[in-house]
Amino acid sequence: MNQKFYYSILVSLACLFFYSCGGKASSGEKTLKDAFKNKFYIGTAMNERQIMGQDTAGVTLIKAQFDAIVPENCMKSMNIHPEENRYVWDMADAYMKFGEDNNMWITGHCLIWHSQLPFWFCWDENRNLVSPEVLKKHMKDHISTVVGRYKGRIKGWDVVNEAIMEDGSYRNSAFYQILGEEFIDIAFQYAQEADPDCELYYNDYNEWYPAKRATVVKLIQRLKSKGIRIDAIGMQGHVSMDSPTIAEYEATINEYKAAGVKVMVTELDMSALPEPKGRPQSADISAMAEYEASVNPYPNGLPDDVSAKWNQKMGEFFALFLKHQDVITRVTAWGDCDANSWKNGFPVRGRVDYALLFDRNHQPKPVVEALINGTIK
Repeated sequence: MNQKFYYSILVSLACLFFYSCGGKASSGEKTLKDAFKNKFYIGTAMNERQIMGQDTAGVTLIKAQFDAIVPENCMKSMNIHPEENRYVWDMADAYMKFGEDNNMWITGHCLIWHSQLPFWFCWDENRNLVSPEVLKKHMKDHISTVVGRYKGRIKGWDVVNEAIMEDGSYRNSAFYQILGEEFIDIAFQYAQEADPDCELYYNDYNEWYPAKRATVVKLIQRLKSKGIRIDAIGMQGHVSMDSPTIAEYEATINEYKAAGVKVMVTELDMSALPEPKGRPQSADISAMAEYEASVNPYPNGLPDDVSAKWNQKMGEFFALFLKHQDVITRVTAWGDCDANSWKNGFPVRGRVDYALLFDRNHQPKPVVEALINGTIK
């Protein structure tokens, strides 16, 4: 039987079961973290309301279903180190406490990123780029202080985030303009010195693009040749129903495995919505209404056929992850439930999306039930 057809049948059956039961998992059944025990960690990103215990339904879901966490924003440099001589630890400390209290695999995200970056880090008071020596000092102080504070407690760090473009070139960030591609090597070296026992990761999106993947492999090889440790590559899973194909995603996993690193599926979500087309330039009311309907087609819930297709495709991705559990160490969704997904309102304001494993009522989707029951392998 064709594998895709096989998974289609399994997930469709799960859909029928869930719709008949109101979409709720029965109490006392296994959870996602039970289903993946001894395979890989299953994680979620935590927002600030969850870290502070304000989103009680989200906290309950995270504790029940996941055994790994990553912070959405509180450890990004703009939030944790807004001024050169000032750190803000409250939210990051609370995140750490939640992870430790609940025996989670705790990831730090992220040390060096061109976005959500405080101005002082790469620019002087005259709005000019700082010198290479100054930037190295800023990087060392930041990485040593942040990694050092949580040494022995955080299991792994996203050391550098999103530095490579789809064509294989390096992003022309301030870090790259000042230090060239070596800024990545320097960041990993500083992180390794700050916590020699912590796992170190490079994290990026669209790595199924061959040219981008090739540059990441060269980066791995370069770091290893210098004796700088890189333990895993984070493959951001911001996917759609159409792209990438399972084969494209698998090719990347295989190349990273051949390069001698582990793989983590990070920031996993799958939009159920079509790619938006160009906004009408005219002020015609009917044209605007048609445009709004096309970019936000399911404001009140997914049709059954679209939901079934979404669950089928997500099931195929998880079948791939299970196939490669020898190299995949963690699969982390970028949020706990649809209501908390960043895909809502992106890239068009007001859009309602259905991108995560649990619905807006914190109930598991059919694919989750199939994974828990072991019908997706």
